[in-house]
Amino acid sequence: MPKVPAPLRIANFRAYWLARFMATIGGSMLVIVIGWQVYDIARQTMVPRDAAFLLGMIGLVQFVPLFSLTLIVGVVADRVDRRHIARTAMSLQLACAASLGWLSFVHAVTLPWLFVIAFLLGVGRAFSGPSLSALAPNLVPRELLPAAIALGSISWQSGAVLGPPVGAFLYAASPATPYLVATAMFAGAVAMLFLIGRVPMPPRAVVSPWRSLVEGLGYVRHNRIVIGAISLDLFAVLLGGATAMLPVYARDILHVGVEGLGPLRAAPSLGAAVTALTLAFRPLDRNVGPIMFACVGLFGISTIIFGLSRNLGLSLAALVVLGAVDMISVFIRSSLIQLHTPDAMRGRVSSVSMMFVSASNELGEFESGVTAAWLGPVEAVVAGGVGAVLVTGLWAWGFPELRRADRFTEAARMVEEGPDAKPSPAV
Repeated sequence: MPKVPAPLRIANFRAYWLARFMATIGGSMLVIVIGWQVYDIARQTMVPRDAAFLLGMIGLVQFVPLFSLTLIVGVVADRVDRRHIARTAMSLQLACAASLGWLSFVHAVTLPWLFVIAFLLGVGRAFSGPSLSALAPNLVPRELLPAAIALGSISWQSGAVLGPPVGAFLYAASPATPYLVATAMFAGAVAMLFLIGRVPMPPRAVVSPWRSLVEGLGYVRHNRIVIGAISLDLFAVLLGGATAMLPVYARDILHVGVEGLGPLRAAPSLGAAVTALTLAFRPLDRNVGPIMFACVGLFGISTIIFGLSRNLGLSLAALVVLGAVDMISVFIRSSLIQLHTPDAMRGRVSSVSMMFVSASNELGEFESGVTAAWLGPVEAVVAGGVGAVLVTGLWAWGFPELRRADRFTEAARMVEEGPDAKPSPAV
């Protein structure tokens, strides 16, 4: 019988893990149902290309608050108890889910309402993302951080596997039901966050909030490992985001309807969850840079295969592989960023990372919608996959420090020893 991973033996981390798990189930249910409703309502009066453009606009609406607020949240997360920020942000997402449940119950869901609530969800995510990311390293000893990151990914990916098919199934039964279940999931997440006891606070900042923000941006800009890892995620996922077009594929290309949309949306998360579980028990600690670049390249290739596929089985397989290799690259990038960042700056660096992630996801959805309206949905997905492969090669050439990164333990040692630390001869 396998041993329980060490981070889960810590009560605070268990509560954190459950909070992320339930919030991800609720959030992924909202994502799939909102996306489907936007495309379905639009298709009643529009051709597929124009309806796909509205899918991109939903991504843009969520990106605006994420982009405009995330850096500010990072400064707050380094000055205020990160638990309080996460609880408040999760409560806002709870209110959004409850509002959509009520609107669906009274048959009042319209495109304007979906866009307004998507914007508010973006506000909630802008606050919850950096605060939760910065909180996790405070819950476990530094030597357990890579395993904790992998377990945190499992909670997110497992929720993302369960949420889409459950949301699609419940929506087919009743449009209000997935929103009400999502409300219950967010309520559970808030309750778990209140179970997390006091955690160490970073040293109190002695500079102004504006100066603090500038310091965070400067740290990211001058740390080649951190800026390389963050920007690689930005451009690879920005170009290779096939998931934004899943409602189009489900309805008009693969012809599997909302019932097929759930498995399509869950497939990347299934591959990621299995990979994250493996990484939790057997974390990577050698050749992490080359492995990361190989996985980002495979992410682009999987995107191309999915874009060209007309067979549901092949499409699902491509998405599973896409999720698995993306999980490995995310695990490596997250570990390198956290281990290369002092705790006093973790909130600000996490906020910068979250801003780039939000750009790659939500802005990537907008880019996919615009490209689909211009070229067509299939052409947009294939072109994005080709772009992700090209970005991989360019970043491997432009960031040799990232390409040569070998051990996580070396990153942790260099942060502990400060800016004058030198790589060990073995690296």
